[in-house]
Amino acid sequence: MDIRPFIPTDGPWVSARHGALYAAEEGFDASFEILVAGIVADFIATRQEGRDAGWIGWRDGQRMGSIFVVEEAPGVAKLRLFLLEPEARGTGLAQRMLETALGFARDHGYEKMRLWTHESHAAAGRIYARNGFRLVESEAKRSFGQDVIAQIWERDL
Repeated sequence: MDIRPFIPTDGPWVSARHGALYAAEEGFDASFEILVAGIVADFIATRQEGRDAGWIGWRDGQRMGSIFVVEEAPGVAKLRLFLLEPEARGTGLAQRMLETALGFARDHGYEKMRLWTHESHAAAGRIYARNGFRLVESEAKRSFGQDVIAQIWERDL
């Protein structure tokens, strides 16, 4: 599996796959795909070279995952839209994609990385913890038609 830079024509896939997988696995409603589409559109429209980047996991001519880094605040990178297709899980691609994102953030002067996820994403939480992220905030709320425990994780770079 390869990791290549995100290009704008990947945007519809990123939005659609987030919507479909989160609907199937988490019961999220269509508002989640709409949120993701907005994040992707904003990334394409406002991307700052050397501050923001995205990558696509790729195998045999098919997209297998996505991951993005954007500037949240001076010195703080935000990890976004980290997704792996079910058939790519357990292959090591997630670790390689996360290492790519962390390396970009370090190489471009970020001092900290933060991300938002949900407690139900236990596999994601395990990979974050293995890579030095700490859970710093947890809050019960209703989002995307579901009761969720929203989490913020962060790590120093």
